[in-house]
Amino acid sequence: MKQFALLAVTLLMGTTCFAQTQNLPKPNLQRKTLTVMETFQQRKSIRDYSPKKLSEQDLSDLLWASMGVNRENGNLTAPTAMNRQEIRLYVFDDKGVSQYDPKAHSLTQVATGDHRDIVAGRQAFAKEAPVSLLMVGDFDKFGSKNEHAQAMVAMDAGYVSQNIDLFCAAAGLATVPRATMDVKALQELLGLNENQVPLLNNPVGYPK
Repeated sequence: MKQFALLAVTLLMGTTCFAQTQNLPKPNLQRKTLTVMETFQQRKSIRDYSPKKLSEQDLSDLLWASMGVNRENGNLTAPTAMNRQEIRLYVFDDKGVSQYDPKAHSLTQVATGDHRDIVAGRQAFAKEAPVSLLMVGDFDKFGSKNEHAQAMVAMDAGYVSQNIDLFCAAAGLATVPRATMDVKALQELLGLNENQVPLLNNPVGYPK
């Protein structure tokens, strides 16, 4: 009986740790960055990254810029067709995988361990970035998976990726938008169904 009780407590503790939520610092809306035109001038794909981890503030600002809430009505910095808000954003680092919650501006861990290699796929350079951001299109939330819906959801993922690109250019970070990844392994790791599809990813770090 004591062994059973100990096992139950251990499992409960493991579940609690597994589902931990990290509240991010408030996004710094007064952050000093390049101007809009300077940002476009600096936007480029960068495939070499420093191993230095992103600061909590940089990660917070990056996620908010990518698809955070920027209005009291709950709308996001990235547009979505019919405001479906069907794009899921996952953060991969050397400790685990978390899903970004725009409304709470927080991260909820969904997997432990370093899984940046399956986001990198056959392009090894991508796993050198301290963080990889994965965009998943949730067709269940969108309400359809017909040909038109697939085009709309793909474009919505593109808006998020472009927000990441522009923030990185403005803030002096390095990134590159990618479609290469191990889709099957990602779906298994994240517990996605056939209507929740990994579409794009952005490795992000400081320039090497």
